[in-house]
Amino acid sequence: MQSTALKTALLLFVSNLFMNTAWYGHLKWKPRTAIVAIVLSWGIAFFEYCIAVPANRLGHTSYSAGQLKVLQEAMSFATFIIISQLLLGEPFTWRLAAGFGLILAGVAVAF
Repeated sequence: MQSTALKTALLLFVSNLFMNTAWYGHLKWKPRTAIVAIVLSWGIAFFEYCIAVPANRLGHTSYSAGQLKVLQEAMSFATFIIISQLLLGEPFTWRLAAGFGLILAGVAVAF
């Protein structure tokens, strides 16, 4: 169970790195047209799905779909912080920290 939990969390973390890059990475290169941003984002998101699907299939052996969703959302926020700081240069504010804390509280409740 612990090994499955760790593998699931790690896979969801990596998949969300790809997804947040797909969702927000194009903001760094705004001179590109929207269609170029869409095509590039879909290309990046493909890799997210290649990781997220196995993560959810593995995780569903130990967790409910609802628990997986809550865990995925927590990973999404954690990876968003990384992408927003490293790629976009945006600060991690106390409001984001408070929001992340509330999400983590939701994870605790779901599990």
